[in-house]
Order: sequence, then C-alpha cells, then structure tokens
Amino acid sequence: MSVPSLLAVFAHPDDESLSSGGVLARHAAAGARTGVVTATWTEGTRRAAELAEALRILGAGGPRMLGYADARVPESAPGGLRFLDAPLDEAVGRLVVHVRQFRPEIVVTHDAYGGVTGHPDHVHTHRVTALAVQAAGLERLYPDAGEPWRPSALYLATHPHSAVGALSEFAHAGRALRTVPDELITATVDVSPWLARKWAAVLAHRTEVERGAAPGLLAGFPTAVRERFLATEWYIRHETISAAPTQTELTA
Repeated sequence: MSVPSLLAVFAHPDDESLSSGGVLARHAAAGARTGVVTATWTEGTRRAAELAEALRILGAGGPRMLGYADARVPESAPGGLRFLDAPLDEAVGRLVVHVRQFRPEIVVTHDAYGGVTGHPDHVHTHRVTALAVQAAGLERLYPDAGEPWRPSALYLATHPHSAVGALSEFAHAGRALRTVPDELITATVDVSPWLARKWAAVLAHRTEVERGAAPGLLAGFPTAVRERFLATEWYIRHETISAAPTQTELTA
C-alpha cells in the first residue's frame, strides 16, 4: 500500500516535532510527499532557522509559514499581527493557499483542546485548519488561492486519558494536561522505529530547550521516561470526503 502525502499544520516551531514527528518521519521515509505549515514566527527569526533544521531531519521539506506572531512573543513576527488577532478569513485564506499548492491526501493538526498544553495559538490553529481543509475544496471560496483541492482526511494530534501515566512527568512539572476519552482515538501509531529522528528534530529547537519549554523539560527527563512520552502518537480522524480508508490512513 502506498503511503499518502501528508501536510501538517501546527502553531509554533517545535509543535510539529513534538506532536507528529514520528508520523512525519515515517511518511517521508516511505517516499510520501511530506510538509509542514507553521502558523507563527517568520523567516529570518532564530526559531524559523531551528524549524528548518528540524524539518530537514524529519524529511519534511522546507518551512511553510503563515507569518503571524506568537500570542506571547511579539518579536516572532516583527510588525506583524498576532495570529489570534488576525481576521479569521485572512488566516484561513493563507492556509488554503498552502493546501491547494501542496495537495495533500492527509492533513494533520492540533486537536480542539490545542493538545495537552491548551496553548491559545494551538487552539486557534485547530480552528483555522478545520475551516481551511473544507474551504480548499470549494472553488467559489478563495478563487485566487489556486485550483481547488480537498484532502481525504483530517487527523487531530491528541492524547487519550489512558496516556496520563506517560504524561505524569509533565504534570509533576506543573503543566496542565488536556486529554480526550480513549474511544475518540482512531489511530494509535507506534513511532519507536523513528524515535531517534523525532528526538533529534525536537532538540533542533534549541531556543525551546534552553528556556525550559517542552523540549527542555523532555531533555531533563530520564531516557526511559522521555521515550515513553514520545514513542506513541495518537490521532482522531475526521473524514472530509467519501474515500476508501485504506488509501488515507496513518499507519505504523
């Protein structure tokens, strides 16, 4: 079975590696077209350079950036709007351009909680991506954004309630955890064969390691704890068109 093309859409540089680094590496290694769109930060910033290195490690091409500012870091897009403050129609339109240009079979993004941390940029990325995936297939919406293209499925990167044990070190570090009922999970992916590549991509985000954000916290955990956290990825699948599921599944 051929591995479907995949475009991931995440809020910040490092989200792609933490949330879906294993699946991205797996799809790229299998020869599938694999890419990442990042909602915040801009070219020329330090974190954009780190993102480029992480994507190189994962095999996910070059950075694709919407060009907005991180909600908490104005210098992430000097003179630009915060992602949360941008007109919704504008943000959706920018993403539609990337979807129509890349023409992925699968799109991956944050879940409705914005992942375990619930960062507001994550939550907004979920909303914008869900709208853009639908709009990209409708020829009368954003007619100047390219030829219509509708991905076959949208996958939401998430964590089930049963993964709380693997997340316990994050809870001990004072991080709130947002997980979903296990029955909502439609794809559980063992990414241990790509764990070394995923971890190298996480470490490429040196700014976040140095300031003690999620990559830095993980770097400080014992290896076994870190690997338990990173070796499995969970997703909720949303259909966008009638398609044979075997053609557009995330697989281990």
